[in-house]
Amino acid sequence: MGASSEALTQVLIPVAALVGIGFALLQWLLVSKVKVSSHDSSNGYKVKLIEADEEEEGIDNIEISIKCAEIQHAISLGATSFLFTEYKYLGIFMGVFGVIIFLFLGSVKGFSTKSEPCTYNQGNTCKPALANAVFSTIAFLLGALTSVLSGFLGMKIATYANARTTLEARKGVGKAFIIAFRSGAVMGFLLAANGLLVLYVSIYLFKLYYGDDWEGLYESITGYGLGGSSMALFGRVGGGIYTKAADVGADLVGKVERNIPEDDPRNPAVIADNVGDNVGDIAGMGSDLFGSYAESSCAALFVASISSFGINHDFTAMSYPLIISSMGIVVCLITTLFATDLFEIKNVREIEPSLKQQLLISTILMTAGIAMVSFFALPSEFTLFDFGNEKEVKNWHLFFCVSIGLWAGLVIGYITEYYTSNAYSPVQDVADSCRTGAATNVIFGLALGYKSVIIPIFAISISIYVSFSLAAMYGIAVAALGMLSTISTGLAIDAYGPISDNAGGIAEMAGMSHKIRERTDALDAAGNTTAAIGKGFAIGSAALVSLALFGAYVSRAGIKSVDVLTPKVFIGLIVGAMLPYWFSAMTMKSVGSAALKMVEEVRRQFNSIPGLMEGTAKPDYANCVKISTDASLREMIPPGALVMLTPLIVGTFFGVETLAGVLAGSLVSGVQVAISASNTGGAWDNAKKYIEAGGSEHAKSLGPRGSDCHKAAVIGDTIGDPLKDTSGPSLNILIKLMAVESLVFAPFFAAHGGLLFKFI
Repeated sequence: MGASSEALTQVLIPVAALVGIGFALLQWLLVSKVKVSSHDSSNGYKVKLIEADEEEEGIDNIEISIKCAEIQHAISLGATSFLFTEYKYLGIFMGVFGVIIFLFLGSVKGFSTKSEPCTYNQGNTCKPALANAVFSTIAFLLGALTSVLSGFLGMKIATYANARTTLEARKGVGKAFIIAFRSGAVMGFLLAANGLLVLYVSIYLFKLYYGDDWEGLYESITGYGLGGSSMALFGRVGGGIYTKAADVGADLVGKVERNIPEDDPRNPAVIADNVGDNVGDIAGMGSDLFGSYAESSCAALFVASISSFGINHDFTAMSYPLIISSMGIVVCLITTLFATDLFEIKNVREIEPSLKQQLLISTILMTAGIAMVSFFALPSEFTLFDFGNEKEVKNWHLFFCVSIGLWAGLVIGYITEYYTSNAYSPVQDVADSCRTGAATNVIFGLALGYKSVIIPIFAISISIYVSFSLAAMYGIAVAALGMLSTISTGLAIDAYGPISDNAGGIAEMAGMSHKIRERTDALDAAGNTTAAIGKGFAIGSAALVSLALFGAYVSRAGIKSVDVLTPKVFIGLIVGAMLPYWFSAMTMKSVGSAALKMVEEVRRQFNSIPGLMEGTAKPDYANCVKISTDASLREMIPPGALVMLTPLIVGTFFGVETLAGVLAGSLVSGVQVAISASNTGGAWDNAKKYIEAGGSEHAKSLGPRGSDCHKAAVIGDTIGDPLKDTSGPSLNILIKLMAVESLVFAPFFAAHGGLLFKFI
């Protein structure tokens, strides 16, 4: 298979990435055909809009369009300025942390520039540790920049598409769905393709220096995953605090105290709330999934480089993880056409099934794709590194590893949907419990969250057992990649949620008719569920990724086995299990204190601005945006520092074995806390939407908006907000980030770590 397959691989990977980018731009072009403001083109525009408007009666259409454009502009401006401020801080962090990586890794061999014998490939010489330090730092910066870019582009697309979705809703729910979904697809494909392209180009360029030293090359590439996830952490936490401070403030004063509808333009926090959807759910989610994707690729590449692939320099087999991702882009492209072109959505009930079908179609197609890749790219038999031994593996073993990850992802997605969608009994029971007030609602919601952990954990456990038995640590790394191989579709249905949420907000603020608002609400309720599915994917893949990284770290740090019975390891284990709670405490408290300021500001405006409730005076939106921005930038630093510093402190002072315990502990408890927090919050939100929509006899009996029952549901939703959008989703980054950071710094910890135990 030698040279010809290598040449083919070198062409196929970048071509797949470019096709992904091209497809994303095509979707963008199709979305941009919907015109928003009067600046687009004066004469033709008026005619077009009025034609499109058979259903909106008796309202001056031009005025509504201009209003939508104004609101869209305000949201876009708020989101862009927040992200730029956040990225300024992150730029400083990147510089400082880059220096730390260089100093720590450079000092392993005292900054010497001499070549040294390889760690795994005995008998050969490898490049000096100093080179590893330099290239790990470069990879870290590349990963960080790609992560930031992924988040920023996603936010730009979402703020571009929100008003267009609102305007399309006048033609019918199907048209609006297609615009929202296409915009989500733009983000999904750009992110997957960018991540793949940058990683592939980095490997290609690093190779110019490293030559035949693949062990050093792929070890320094792990910096890429570290960069991606460290930016994702701050993006997720910062964005999460921003969006929830605004949301909680807007809901508590607007809905509970003043009894005005959600997204009412009289509510001063309403623009901040809509900006928050874009910076938290879109920019944060984008960076987060990009981080997972980068890390699982890095973990798989690193383990492969110290196996027979790397030692025999088989480039095609070595690039197996990248070829899977390339295949994923092609499969998702076909899948997307099913939603946008092949089947049209006629009514509200078809929205959620259509989104679920996306997951199923992409999974089935991808299974066939994996089979092709496994037989094309891999030799029929080979050996993989298994903690100091070599494990004999056949190519169909890896097919099963990747497929089980892929299908476990689907199971987690569907279970999450069952527990968070108001079409099923769990959420309906939570809604029903609001009859007796907020307390019972909270009790039922918490119970639902804890219960929803059971099946996903079994799914993750089975995939770990199977993939580890078949192909050791490499098996787990590719299982994680399997779960993330349909990332373009996963992100498309995930980004669809906040876009339709914003579209509903714009419809309400622009004063559009009740019929339009009903359509955007239906889009939004389905979006809530898909957002929960997206979080389920992110958490499930984080568990597999961090286990793979944990295995790579243990190999790199030269630990023969991690024995729970040794006190060094056990104290690490129990402290590691505590970290997700410490981290959640910080993020929840941050949202609480920021929301407190927001509630006071919203109350102040309602009390001191004459004519605000009557709708004759305008609220001061900018002040609320400022409160959210300041709070999130200030509050994202302590949780971020906790995650970034823990591995450095533990590794340096307590050594590699204690750190192995910390990683295992945080993985085991973090996954449970993350799944239960996300699903509890999602269920409370949809229970509230279930009551508001009044779609069934049961829902109608729970009362109209403003009834005691509805207020109890709003309180549950408000408690769930920081759980589902700040603490829950950030925890999966905590698990992965600590593991990848430990892997990058492993050479230093192995050489100089454990200072305290040396003196005792």
